[in-house]
Amino acid sequence: LLSLCLACTELETFPLIRLRALSGADAVNALRPFYFAVHPDFFYQYPREREVNENSLKRLNGYLENLQMPGFSSLKPMELTFYVRDTKDSGDLQPDLLTSGFRSVSFTLHTNDVFSTVMNVLKSCSLPVEHMQGLKARTESTKRPSEAGVPFYRTIKWDKSYYTFTGFRDPEEDLKQARRVEPTLSLWLRNNEPEAAAKHSVSLPRREELSRLKKELCNRFDLADISWQRSWGVAHRCCQLQSLSRLSQQSPEALITLQGHTVVFADQSGMNASGHVMLGTMDVHHQWTKLFQQLPSYRNLQQQTDWLKERISLLLGVQPITELYSTLSLFHKNLMSWHLRLHPRSLQGLTMLLENDLSNPRLHEMGHFIIPTNCDPPKLQVFLQSHAHKARERTHTKNQLQAEEEVVVQQCLQSLSLRSLSKEPSVSSSQMIQCCKRLLEQRSPLMQGLHVCISHFYSVMQDGDLCLPWDWKS
Repeated sequence: LLSLCLACTELETFPLIRLRALSGADAVNALRPFYFAVHPDFFYQYPREREVNENSLKRLNGYLENLQMPGFSSLKPMELTFYVRDTKDSGDLQPDLLTSGFRSVSFTLHTNDVFSTVMNVLKSCSLPVEHMQGLKARTESTKRPSEAGVPFYRTIKWDKSYYTFTGFRDPEEDLKQARRVEPTLSLWLRNNEPEAAAKHSVSLPRREELSRLKKELCNRFDLADISWQRSWGVAHRCCQLQSLSRLSQQSPEALITLQGHTVVFADQSGMNASGHVMLGTMDVHHQWTKLFQQLPSYRNLQQQTDWLKERISLLLGVQPITELYSTLSLFHKNLMSWHLRLHPRSLQGLTMLLENDLSNPRLHEMGHFIIPTNCDPPKLQVFLQSHAHKARERTHTKNQLQAEEEVVVQQCLQSLSLRSLSKEPSVSSSQMIQCCKRLLEQRSPLMQGLHVCISHFYSVMQDGDLCLPWDWKS
């Protein structure tokens, strides 16, 4: 009986696979140029763009997986946004890539087969599609048209016990999952608030321990603050503080040099341009101790970096410039070789970011200049003078939005009785403001006493924190 069931299952699903045109492996191979252009690892210097690509890739992969589910009929259209890197030679750069190195692309997935979806993604991102012709020809050659021109197919409906006994996926359940659209906020909260409250309750002792350890270390070694580079869970952060506490008990003299500094648990050890001491979470105590011994030389380098910032600010009227000493030194020497004719206050109050891997200057949407360290000074002068007015407008708008964001966040904290309200870096101030205003209108009592993070998706984190999409449905 089991052999018969397995044979019938193959008969049921085989025509469906042929009708999907491309398999999952074929889709991955076909999308290689796309993955190379949008992979988040290439955007490590741009946290907002990196997170947008991460979230969009998750949604795209989910869409492709649903297309290959047994019993699939159609999916709700899905709008995606990607930041696409330039992967061509410099001579073939498109106009919108000349100053940024990447561009923003938005498109809607509405196709009902894998092949058309892959083609839609590649064409929307202006990526080559020539390699798709071979895949199309190969998949079409495997189709078996019947005499009437329609592939043979008949539905076989199994009893639920069959799927329980064999462990195979139930196509009806898969179909329900594929058709399940994004829930409304009130419905999602009703379904997930009990789990979030339970996890939050369990995490309270760890949260108290985290607060105690942080306060104890800050007071004992006169630290300005302790923070984290990533959104690690409470248990993870507790382990990191406990590790630093053990080191302080074993070698208290080693941590004396930390006095007055902000400690940041990060991916690697060192000191950042702001003078914060970064402790690599994968490093052992010996590596941390070695870093503490090198702090005097780091502070000396930071003083020289600050001096270069002031010198460049005097030359350009820009404040401040945040980059490492070697980058500033190279840029300073480049500027000193030319006599730029810029009014001392023409760029006063604006911000500049130096980068080593750019070829052309550009103005960020948030109002700060992004300048390559090897930029031609005369070309830089023309660019700064022609974009200064727009930079001031964008900076003013950004400051207004940030001020408004702070106000509505405080209103949400008080009106909704939240323990905390934060957002991911990829959520802009305007999106956060819109989300908070709608939360104030909704006034759901289910969020009281919880930690809420505004993101691009729904999720209950391991410590009971709620992740809500900024554009949640009402």
